[in-house]
Amino acid sequence: MTRPNILIVMVDQLNGTLFPDGPADWLHAPHLKRLAARSVRFANSYTASPLCAPARASFMSGQLPSRTGVYDNAAEFASSIPTYAHHLRRAGYYTGLSGKMHFVGPDQLHGFEERLTTDIYPADFGWTPDYRKPGERIDWWYHNMGSVTGAGVAEISNQMEYDDEVAFMAEQKLYDLARGKDARPWCLTVSFTHPHDPYVARRKYWDLYEDCAHLQPDVPALPYADHDPHAQRIFDANDWRNFTITEDDIARSRRAYFANISYLDDKIGGILDVLDRTRQDAIVVFVSDHGDMLGERGLWFKMNFYDGSARVPLMIAAPGLAPGRVEDPVSTIDLCPTLCDLAGVSMAEVMPWTDGESLVPLAHGRTRQSPVAMEYAAEASITPLVGLRQGRWKYTNCAADPEQLFDLMADPQERVNLADDPAHAGTLEHFRVMAAARWDLEAFDAAVRESQARRWVVYEALRNGSYYPWDFQPLRAASERFMRNHMDLNVLEENQRFPRGE
Repeated sequence: MTRPNILIVMVDQLNGTLFPDGPADWLHAPHLKRLAARSVRFANSYTASPLCAPARASFMSGQLPSRTGVYDNAAEFASSIPTYAHHLRRAGYYTGLSGKMHFVGPDQLHGFEERLTTDIYPADFGWTPDYRKPGERIDWWYHNMGSVTGAGVAEISNQMEYDDEVAFMAEQKLYDLARGKDARPWCLTVSFTHPHDPYVARRKYWDLYEDCAHLQPDVPALPYADHDPHAQRIFDANDWRNFTITEDDIARSRRAYFANISYLDDKIGGILDVLDRTRQDAIVVFVSDHGDMLGERGLWFKMNFYDGSARVPLMIAAPGLAPGRVEDPVSTIDLCPTLCDLAGVSMAEVMPWTDGESLVPLAHGRTRQSPVAMEYAAEASITPLVGLRQGRWKYTNCAADPEQLFDLMADPQERVNLADDPAHAGTLEHFRVMAAARWDLEAFDAAVRESQARRWVVYEALRNGSYYPWDFQPLRAASERFMRNHMDLNVLEENQRFPRGE
């Protein structure tokens, strides 16, 4: 069979509520809007875990963090866990990655045949939380509110430098694939770090939102005492007491965030343009790892199950999938089996241990019966949190915190916790039974604590004496690039040209 090429575009920390059916009308995102018009758009897509590394390991493997062991941003992703890159490569695909995937550990490929850039975040165990020290802040890597008070304009930043390179290397690879030297189908993943904070944007994109009507959150900041216990822990982890957040800070942060969506739109437009001009057909997937609260109820960044943090955009443009909107809740862990389904690649050997399910039936009009599951066991938690999204309902549970039950149809901003409402006792019990069947929270907590303790020992040991980093180092052989004297100039020029002879 002829297998389709696949282009996966991943962004970081993009709030899915801004993509109710593709980009919101007021966002300046013409390329993403054109992509949405030809895509299946999953309006209620959720991350497996609202933090970078756990979300990405789950997205790649189709497994929840409790199964991958990637609980936080410093947990090793085991080499023995198959990812979509392994499944596709095993079936004969070229698999490449340009950009971020936040792999922790010595394996920095996880099925990718080639990485075109290094990662933006460290690959070691240095960012390991510690449940033995609840409430401890680790200043040198924890988020703080400086991202909000420091929001504004810049023409270059650490993250812009990174994403500029991610886009450039992806375009160069698409040109190279078009030359036809490799007859295999390809899967190229292009993974940006924007619009992740810091909330800093280039002037040309900042200016697009001068008169934006969405620079303040729908739900203003709540008093600290009115937040649920986990949200209070997030405030503490973010060092909120040492910052005074003004309405201007909020407006500037949100403006820069929206501006960076437009920055990404330009980058993605350039990649799709190269795809078109080189006459390459490909399935196109657009997704984020998790969202950003953007000041709603006073919360920023992620690390919780509220929709701003946990809901993500997801769009798939593929032959045979009619464009349209799917309302059923889905998960990023569904993408691995979906990609394999679209490529005609069997996952039968590992499906008993896979949490995701193919989205192709939903794209063809079927409905989903199973709930969407989420987990969180990283900074600001003191024991794992779990969540279920099914139909109109969202349920969360944590051994340390009160349960939550929200009716997202009647209460999309999740203001009213119905867990103690006798009128909804039957619904609460329904979710309790499903959660109890899926999770043993004591065993989950014990596994996280064991992982953390082990990693602290290893990290401190490896920082003594000579240090060998695990960070990925892209290799580019200069003697094999452009023209060298072991090459035939005429053959080289002909082979490097696309199209040839026109």
